[in-house]
This record gives sequence, structure tokens and C-alpha cells, in this order.
Amino acid sequence: MDNFASALLAASGRSALATVAFIVVGLVLVGGLVWAFRLGHKIRQSEPAPPAPHEQPRMPASGRTHESRTREPNEMPRATDGGERLTPHELRTTGSRESADQSRPRWQEGSGGSFRSGGPGAG
Repeated sequence: MDNFASALLAASGRSALATVAFIVVGLVLVGGLVWAFRLGHKIRQSEPAPPAPHEQPRMPASGRTHESRTREPNEMPRATDGGERLTPHELRTTGSRESADQSRPRWQEGSGGSFRSGGPGAG
């Protein structure tokens, strides 16, 4: 009986210690969150205000300065016959370039819809 009572007292002591530890950890976390919020608020207050509507950039009277409607892929360079394969540093940096024909692609009769997919009724 004495062993059971001492075990019960020891267990209740550990659970009380665990409860206190959880409360302390919770308070530290809440304190850290409050501190981070106040620090962020202080930094935000020190930043300049967003520009007023009359300070926003305006489009030039002549319209847009540059507009590219269509792009076409660069050709993938091929290794010569019997040559070594190309490594990434030998490739170009961009995957596409402006197309020489900048006219908008138009729908053609007989095509099936988007992306020239064909589909029912395609000739």
C-alpha cells in the first residue's frame, strides 16, 4: 500500500510539473508572438506611406512604349554527328524570342477551337 501511495504522489508531482511547463511554454510563445507583432508594426510605421493617386505613374500620351504579342521558341541546338552532347552551360539563357510576325493569330474556319486542337468537324 505504501508503494502505491508513493507512486501516486510521484505521478501527481510529475503531472503538476508538466502542467506548469506547458503553461510557461505557452506564455513564452504568446509573448514572442506579441513581441513580433509589435516589432512588425513599428517597422511598418517607419516606412514611407504608399504614393497618393496623383503621384502614380501615368501612361505616355503616345500610348504604350513596347508591346510584344507573340513569341516563338528558340531552336534547340543539336550536337554534331559523333560529337559530345551539349551541357547546360552551352545552351542559350532564354527559351523564347519575339516572333518576326507580330500580327494576332486569328481563328480559322475548320479548326476546332483553342490551340488548334482539331476536334469534331475539323477538316
